[in-house]
Order: sequence, then C-alpha cells, then structure tokens
Amino acid sequence: MNILLTGGTRGLGLEIVRYQLQQGNALTVINRQTTPEFERLQLASPNRLKFISADLADCDGLQHALQPIFVPDAPPIDGLINNAAMAYDDLATNLNTDTLEAMFRVNVYAPMLLTKLVIRNMLLHKTKGSLVHISSVCAHTGYKGLAMYASTKGALEAYSKNVAREWGSLGIRSNCVVPGFMETDMSASLTDEQKNRIYQRTALRQPTALSSVAAIIDYLLSPNSGSVTGQNFIVDAGTL
Repeated sequence: MNILLTGGTRGLGLEIVRYQLQQGNALTVINRQTTPEFERLQLASPNRLKFISADLADCDGLQHALQPIFVPDAPPIDGLINNAAMAYDDLATNLNTDTLEAMFRVNVYAPMLLTKLVIRNMLLHKTKGSLVHISSVCAHTGYKGLAMYASTKGALEAYSKNVAREWGSLGIRSNCVVPGFMETDMSASLTDEQKNRIYQRTALRQPTALSSVAAIIDYLLSPNSGSVTGQNFIVDAGTL
C-alpha cells in the first residue's frame, strides 16, 4: 500500500511509520521538520519512506508542497492518516482567538484539505481506499484545560462520519482512531502527578500504548476492515 501520513517524525507518528514499514508498505510523511529517529528509518528504507516539508497551518503552502504526489501520473494513494495535531492547553476563560485559529488550521482545516486531495486521487485511480483520522479521548471525556483542543477533535470526528456517508458507495472508507493519553511530546509538559491522575481514571491504570494505536490504524487501512466505515475506535486503556 501507498500511504500518506501527517506528523510522522516523532511520537505516535513515528510508531505508525515503523509499523507500516514492517508491513511492507510505502509512506510519504508530511511534517515541518524531520528528526534523527525518522532519518534513521529513511536510511533503512529509502525507497519506501519519503518526506515532504510543509507547514500544516498554511493550507495554500501545503497544497503547493504536495503537488508532486497529486499529478496524474503519480502513484495511487491507498490510505491517508491525519495524525499531526497542535495542542492548546488552557481554561476556556483564557481563550486566545489567534491560538485557537492556528490550532484549527492544523487539527481541522489541514486534514480536510488532505482528505479532499486524497479522495480526488482515489477517484482518479478508482482506488477503494481508507481514510484514518486521529482524534482524542478528550473529545468524549472532559479534562480540565482541554476544551479548545477537544473541540477540534470533535469537529474531525463529525467530518469523518459524513465523509464516510458521502463516499462509501465508491468503496472509500473514513474512520477515526481515538487514543487516550500517551507518552508523547504532547503530554511531556504534564507533571508526573498530573499524568498519574489521568492514568488512575483508566481501567488499566497506565498510559495508552503507542503500539496498540498503531495496530488499530493498520487494521483500518487493511482489507480486513473492508466493511468498517464511519466509526470511532477508542484505544485509551479503558478510560472510566
């Protein structure tokens, strides 16, 4: 399979890259900057792992940067993983509209734009492909300071369900994976006390494993999930 992935140079995105390479798939990763860990994977799989530098907050610039992979003679895209996200942790009473708009550009507008481009590619090549959007458990379970961030993930889930309805008749599927709190850069600013308080709200009393999330994503990309669309798959260590 040929997969397009945003935010694949660290954290969950890097785990997704490792998992997909192990499955023998090819990936094009979109991110502002690369990382040493990602570059090591590139060296090991130079023909199956490509990198495009782009700012997801700049939709015009993003579309321009992606032109080479959306020309008519480019390889068909089988799957899209909208993984990249910007966090905004603050109380609702401290709302800053500039920061809010920047977050919506990365978390909502860019995934919508990429979905549009990928669906057009799938229609051109008559591909029955899979769209996977990474949401967050905070869109379902309230956490102090995450109201604004959760709103972007709720928007993404609503968008995914309606895209599934629009394009299912042509074999294009759209689903969301909803991870709980993971040990990533996004949660690095939390203190150990804050993390433990979050983990105590789960049945397993532990962070969500990156490998579990990557495995669910792989399932949704594969033919094994051919009858699955318009769904949210919660992978959160059993948040209570």
